[in-house]
Amino acid sequence: MRKRTKARELALQLLYQVDIRKEDAGDLLEGFWQDQKDGTKQIEGSVQEYANIIVNGVLDKIGKIDSIITSYAENWELKRMAVIDRNVMRMACFELLFLDDIPPKVSINEAVNLAKKYGDVDSGKFVNGILDKISKKERGSGAGKAS
Repeated sequence: MRKRTKARELALQLLYQVDIRKEDAGDLLEGFWQDQKDGTKQIEGSVQEYANIIVNGVLDKIGKIDSIITSYAENWELKRMAVIDRNVMRMACFELLFLDDIPPKVSINEAVNLAKKYGDVDSGKFVNGILDKISKKERGSGAGKAS
């Protein structure tokens, strides 16, 4: 598995925990990485670093990200979306809007693959449809670039 793909998968696990447990993200991050170190698989520093960039970026910009997702998810409230779908889209939106070095197609493709792997039967289609709209309308306008 490629390093950034692995980082996105770990970031999804972290965001899922934050979303479900409603605990302090800093404490969850620390405990999560400690659990990874105690496990049989070692996580490369660059993988952990990119996962932390995604998680911290999503949490820092969550109001803006959630607002954008909600505006493109017709007839869907964010709180009614599956936790996996919601967090996959948050991650991809962060990459699309705030990380210029990642091509939109890569962010969307990685998000769709995560949704298919961890979500419901139609999660991939759902995530793809919303992220495609966001990419076309928001990324081109530079709406997310302001810090």
